[in-house]
Amino acid sequence: MVIGIVGGGLPVVRDMDETPRKIDLGAIGVWRHDPTEPGLAAELERLGYGTLWLGNVTDPDLTAAERLLDATETLVLATGIVNIWSSPADRIARAYRRIAERHPDRFLLGIGAGHPEATKEFVRPYEALNAYLDVLDAGGVPVARRALAALGPRVLRLAGDRTAAAHPYLVTPEHSRRARDLLGAGPLLAPEQKVVLETDRARARAIGDATLGFYLGLTNYVGNLRRLGFDDTDFADGGSDRLFDALFVHGDPARVAHGVRAHLDAGADHVALQVLHAAGADPLPAYRELAGALGLKSA
Repeated sequence: MVIGIVGGGLPVVRDMDETPRKIDLGAIGVWRHDPTEPGLAAELERLGYGTLWLGNVTDPDLTAAERLLDATETLVLATGIVNIWSSPADRIARAYRRIAERHPDRFLLGIGAGHPEATKEFVRPYEALNAYLDVLDAGGVPVARRALAALGPRVLRLAGDRTAAAHPYLVTPEHSRRARDLLGAGPLLAPEQKVVLETDRARARAIGDATLGFYLGLTNYVGNLRRLGFDDTDFADGGSDRLFDALFVHGDPARVAHGVRAHLDAGADHVALQVLHAAGADPLPAYRELAGALGLKSA
């Protein structure tokens, strides 16, 4: 590691290897909002999932990611996302360097601006993202080891220019097709996909409706869905069936696997599955069923 000083006096940390190899996320990963125990992470690794995405990251020291990496051997850990308004970039850079030294090629730092309804500091997010990435540059976080939450064209381009991967959330395979066209062949495209293993539509909606209703109250997601062709009739009364079916892949494992692969067919490199289930249910059986339906190779 090399430490230098740029003109304004900001310390710059660079890895000896300036261009680490492209990170391998695998084709299918798991996105979890709830805290993940080391035993579950180890089982996901054994089932053949390539990456575990940690949602709701609030600790700028990233101790949960390090703990899960310590408990596994090949699983990649990705943050989905570190919020730029609540986690200082210099502290995140230090945490990244600590983790990367212990677990090289197994940690992807995903950052994003979140949504304005949840952040009073939300002002000029595009400029704020660029400034945050500048600090990560200076702090020794390689472009090849960071991702950006991106929905619209401008931030997708930024993800392609300044990070290794775009991580869209609450999107459809059509969004993946458009994002791939915009990004070109180089950057990784890793969308999140909500999944409900339930063949009865009413029960599937009962599981997913609270989640859908929450996101229909956030302007950045609604704006992105409008770009994809949805309108006010789809957003009324908790969301239309058309919208639910587009955003939540539901059914038996084979049908869900087909819906997940639609992102890969549209140009995504990796799909992060967010499996939704009834409150208090054990998520592991669903992960096992989906691993089989998706043809993942267990250890």
